[in-house]
Amino acid sequence: MEHRAEVREFLSTRRARITPEQAGLPAYGGNRRVQGLRREEVAMLAGVSIDYYVRMERGNLSGASDSVLDALARALQLDEAEREHLFALARAAGPGQRQRRTPPATVRPAIQQVLDAITDAPAWIRNGRHDIVAMNRLARALYSPVLADPRRPANTTRFLYLDPAAREFFVDWDRIANDAAAMLRLEAGRAPHDRALIELVGELSTRSEVFRERWASHDVQFHRSGRKRLRHPVVGQLDLDFESMELPSEPGLTLNVYTAAPGSPGADGLRMLASWAATQDLAEAQPTAADQR
Repeated sequence: MEHRAEVREFLSTRRARITPEQAGLPAYGGNRRVQGLRREEVAMLAGVSIDYYVRMERGNLSGASDSVLDALARALQLDEAEREHLFALARAAGPGQRQRRTPPATVRPAIQQVLDAITDAPAWIRNGRHDIVAMNRLARALYSPVLADPRRPANTTRFLYLDPAAREFFVDWDRIANDAAAMLRLEAGRAPHDRALIELVGELSTRSEVFRERWASHDVQFHRSGRKRLRHPVVGQLDLDFESMELPSEPGLTLNVYTAAPGSPGADGLRMLASWAATQDLAEAQPTAADQR
């Protein structure tokens, strides 16, 4: 994930998707040789010289002020996630950029207590690489297909792209695959020196052509709330609402909670999941014949 290439591809792909009409510019001539806006048009919209914008699109954001980045974000019509990504890329280009602190691989006992206190909803914590860091009982039951791989930490995006069971588990697999790649791209901008993230992207790029295509789009997005449809191997399809919340006390970690409206099929499914999880706990607690001897 070479930094100049990251900047170059991000800016050029954002420029290519905007037509002159969308930018409020007259489209002179019928044969435009570029897709989207020309570099000089972006420079005019951002209020910078063409030479300065060309330097930025070639990958050099060093020294770009917040006001210039804001103007560029407006010119390219960046959304909130794309704007954050642009600023992260600019910070990484600055002198003396400090490496972001690696999030912990486990959580404090008090945070695990919070998870365990949530008894009616699956709740789990991940880092920016999508490693599962901690879970409550219902989350372990819900994500049992993900946890079937003995590799630890379990990683939801590795499961999504590399495990054939993922296409059965995620009802909206194609959309979720897009989301996951875009979330990883956003994290790569925040933590460009994260060795484990670099290795994960390398593994996925090597083993999955679909991931390579999604990664090459340079799309980024937040994943804060929405609907997730899962097809659990025991209880069937679960249509759940999710909320993702960053943990201020543990920078880099995100709490995810899945719920269903009272009286909905999803709520019935969660009750069935809780019942199945209880039987699993009971089975694990039963002594084997060897133990009894």
